[in-house]
Formats: sequence, structure tokens, C-alpha cells
Amino acid sequence: MSVFAGSHLTCIRGERAVFAALDFAVDAGGALVLVGPNGSGKSSLLRLMAGLLRPAAGLLTWNGDTLDDEPDVHRGRLHYVGHLDAVKPVLTVLENVAFWAGLRGQRDADGAARQALDAFGVGRLADVPARFLSAGQKRRVTLARIAAAPAPLWLLDEPTTALDAAAVGLLRDAIARHRAGGGLVVVSTHAELGLDDAATLSLDDFAAGGAR
Repeated sequence: MSVFAGSHLTCIRGERAVFAALDFAVDAGGALVLVGPNGSGKSSLLRLMAGLLRPAAGLLTWNGDTLDDEPDVHRGRLHYVGHLDAVKPVLTVLENVAFWAGLRGQRDADGAARQALDAFGVGRLADVPARFLSAGQKRRVTLARIAAAPAPLWLLDEPTTALDAAAVGLLRDAIARHRAGGGLVVVSTHAELGLDDAATLSLDDFAAGGAR
């Protein structure tokens, strides 16, 4: 059973302490929703979790092992979706997702990509060059990448950006399937995803210096 946790985490950006003494834990099948106003550190925390930033203090662990011991192993166990859509305009929709699936070790990359695109309602666009996609379609393709190759930990930073209600529902379904298989999800979102049983972490509670 996987457990992803952080203890006494402090994040400093541009000489400013964003949050301090922050603790969290997510078990297999669990979800953690990050809340707080803009600038409270939600994106910074997700980047710490992804290994893209290093904490100024504190530890991140996976099953009790410190992530600093094997950072490449940790990067291989997660999918991170940030604010930007990782879609190459010169490739088709299928080529974009299949490239990612193959990079993450899927033997049948095309098959996995098609299945993931169908799950996010953009399978009909498989042969369309990505430069012709709308903002919402690009977001769906970006999210399809995380469904095209298995990884136990999903880190999602405002994943509903540019999505309509139907696409948000497909994302909710994908998260539910991932969790049912023992996956872990940490998400920052202003939208209602319907993760009623998810734990909530308010970044306001860890504002540096106790400021609210």
C-alpha cells in the first residue's frame, strides 16, 4: 500500500516564505484537494511534490523513503499536469499522446493513446494536427496523456482550466478509475470535481509567519 507524505515542509520563492511547517499524507486510493487564494502556494507545493522544486526545509517521502534518495524513481511514478498544455502543434493528436505513452514504457503506445483519447472525448480528433485544436481540446489531450500510461501518483494543477462541464465529468471519471486501482491524486482546482471523500488541505493554515 503506497503512502505519499510530507512533513514540516517550507517553501521559499524569491526570498519570500510561501508556506512553512506544512504536513500532508495521501494513501493508496486517496485524493487530496489543495485550496487557498492565489499566491498561497498551491502550485509551489505541487512542484515540490513533483520534484521540480526542493523544499527549503522538511521531507517528502514515499512509503517512508525520502524522495531525495532516488529522485529519478519518484519522477517515474508520477504524472504532473501544470498550467501549460504539453501539446506539440506540429504533431497530430494521436502522435502527441502516443509519444508520451511510449516514453513512459507502453508497448502498444498507439493503442493506449487511442483509448485515453476516447476516455476524454477527443478520439475523433486523433488524426488532426494539434495546432488546429481549441483551448479546451488541447486541455483534454494533455489530460489524456496521464491516462495513456500508468503511474501511481497524479499531480494536477488546475486541471479543469478551459474545460466545459462534460469534460470536467470525464476528468472526474478518470480520477475515480485511477483511485479505484489504488492510485493517488493531489489536485488544485477552483472547480467542483465531486471528490466528496477527498481530504482538503488549506494552504492558508500554513502561511509563513501565521499570516492569514
